[in-house]
Amino acid sequence: MLRKTPLALAIGFSLGLCPYSYAEPAVSSAGSSANAATELPAMTVTTAREATPTYNPSVARSATKIEAPLRDIPQTVNVVPQSVLRDQGARSMQDVMKAIPGVGLSHGDGQRDQVTIRSFSAISDQFIDGLRDDALYFRDLSNIEQVEVVKGPASVLYGRGSSGGLINRITKKPGIDRNEVTLQVGSWNQRRGEFDLAHTFNDKSLAIRVTGAVERAGGYRDQQFLEREALAPSVAIKLGDDTRLLIQGEYLSDRRVTDFGIPAYRGRPVDVAPGTYFGAANAREVDYSQADVSAFGFTLDHRFNSEWSFRNAFRAYDYSLDRNNTLVGSVNEAARTASLNRSNVRRQEDGYFNQTELTQKVTLAGMQHQLLYGIEIGKQNKDQVFRTQNNVATVSLFNPVLPVLPLRVTAAPSTDNRGIMTVTSGYVQDLATLSEHWKALVGMRYDRFEQETRERRPGQRDVERTDSAWSPRAGLVFQPNLSQSYYVSYSKSFQPSAEGFALAANNAQIAPEETTNHEVGAKFDFLDGMASATASLFRVERTNIKTTNPATNTLVPLGVQRTQGAELSFTGDLTHGWQIWSGYAWLDAEMVSSVAIDAGQPVQGKRPTLTPKQSANLWLTKALGQGFGAGAGLNYVGERFANPGNTVILPGYTTVDAMGYYRTNGFDVQLNVMNLFDRQYIVSGHGSSPNLNLPGAPRSVQLTLRYAF
Repeated sequence: MLRKTPLALAIGFSLGLCPYSYAEPAVSSAGSSANAATELPAMTVTTAREATPTYNPSVARSATKIEAPLRDIPQTVNVVPQSVLRDQGARSMQDVMKAIPGVGLSHGDGQRDQVTIRSFSAISDQFIDGLRDDALYFRDLSNIEQVEVVKGPASVLYGRGSSGGLINRITKKPGIDRNEVTLQVGSWNQRRGEFDLAHTFNDKSLAIRVTGAVERAGGYRDQQFLEREALAPSVAIKLGDDTRLLIQGEYLSDRRVTDFGIPAYRGRPVDVAPGTYFGAANAREVDYSQADVSAFGFTLDHRFNSEWSFRNAFRAYDYSLDRNNTLVGSVNEAARTASLNRSNVRRQEDGYFNQTELTQKVTLAGMQHQLLYGIEIGKQNKDQVFRTQNNVATVSLFNPVLPVLPLRVTAAPSTDNRGIMTVTSGYVQDLATLSEHWKALVGMRYDRFEQETRERRPGQRDVERTDSAWSPRAGLVFQPNLSQSYYVSYSKSFQPSAEGFALAANNAQIAPEETTNHEVGAKFDFLDGMASATASLFRVERTNIKTTNPATNTLVPLGVQRTQGAELSFTGDLTHGWQIWSGYAWLDAEMVSSVAIDAGQPVQGKRPTLTPKQSANLWLTKALGQGFGAGAGLNYVGERFANPGNTVILPGYTTVDAMGYYRTNGFDVQLNVMNLFDRQYIVSGHGSSPNLNLPGAPRSVQLTLRYAF
């Protein structure tokens, strides 16, 4: 239930504005021609639903914070548009990420979105409209227009984190006159309703949009259930000819079983049915996670003249988590049994971020420049209490008889503190057209990151530290013609001890880890820009990784993780009604140095967890005429290791999905079949334990009815 905090009242205020009137939202665009005029483009409204659905968006904001053509960005950027999300029947961020090359999946403790990008954890690298959104929860897609994944370090614009990349969700915004309702039913009693209501008033001084969803479902896992509600109102107000204000609110409630998956036996996940659950028999009452997120924000855009424009973006959020779980702590292979541990986890967070940016377009020495000057401030309060009790029960590995367990653990807290994180930063970026065929992107950011942890447990001391870091990026682009683009780039990021979690006594004296990325690549356009291909070669290295010294049981900065690899993609709208979405990644990842020991094995020389050496995806659709169409695709993931010691292998797999639709006069009927051949596989793991591996879903169907009016 939404609490009556100032944040909740702000959301209610934005809802109260809805009956009044409209303004066009501010959306800027950047042309790709070398001799484009320096005059700032007019603020116009463009949305995926107004334009013809495409598999090949030509621009993205995430890599540069301005709408730059993808061919001008010297970095790999994967943009998943609304048309792909709908055709593939995506309902979660995991569904989106499985179609991105170079991404590994984690089950996120059964209560949050979590992936690896180019073998590096991206647990804290979640953003929404360019603002940090690192709370630990499962996100909903009902308010998302597209998802942009920036590969490689991105601290130059976003601050701490992003070793392998970051994920930025672009929200649906006012500016259209179109309403839509969606009903969806599927396997395991899945029922979901969505709405997207938008109106632009005649004088174009105000526009409103409200999206939302309600979902109830069971699951292929024996104890799983889902209860979810989402609501996102937004209002765009025209304050003048050159001034726009966008106000957005968001609320999400998500309740489900906290599922850590199944254990391993003799180096492989135990061979049991995909639904086999290792937890409490009364999981619905004692193994649940309840997450509630509310947020309020605004974006103010103003154009001073043809050269200068201003943007201020603000987002405040409130997040609470009540997580209760039972999981496998250890396995006795000789007795063929598993020991269960139990935990209660409480998180309470609030925070805000504010970005103030000036954009300048200017010609100097005959060269055109798009300059971005920015300041970001933010503060987060992260309160957490953990209680854990080990060996609460022992069950059979192959036929577990689940125990009935109490909800609360009576042990004293193992964690009870409040983390306070404050950031102050400034950044500058220049996207320069050097000549007809050459462009450059350079930037630098300075961060001052203050970290403090206030302990509540007796005998524990408060800790604090402040880190300052410079994050550079430089890239050069050669474009011999309008359909080819070749680039080379360098970027760097930093990962402080309190990157995503509270500072602790064992890491308070350790300087930030550092990640560097070297990349070369090429981007090609086909069919007058309707289809595009990308190719990149890269080397990412993260140094000073904090690892445990087994001799002293303390954290020391002795780890180095390196990934060398290649990524390919081909996406777009082909001839005769064909559309394609495809990608391939080859990752040669290694823990180059580490003193850590896991499962009796040295971590040095091992492959980072949850990272397949090869992965690929292919999705094809065909418009058959008379409103009918069909699509199908495959997703290949090579074998991965479940734990740092590489003692448990998660076997590789290939799944096949299919889709058929009928669309006419605003009415769509779509049937998706996932895992068409009912392949049994492990979709994700934990990343640090050999015994927390999540089976993938068996064959399932999903019927979607959508009506636009």
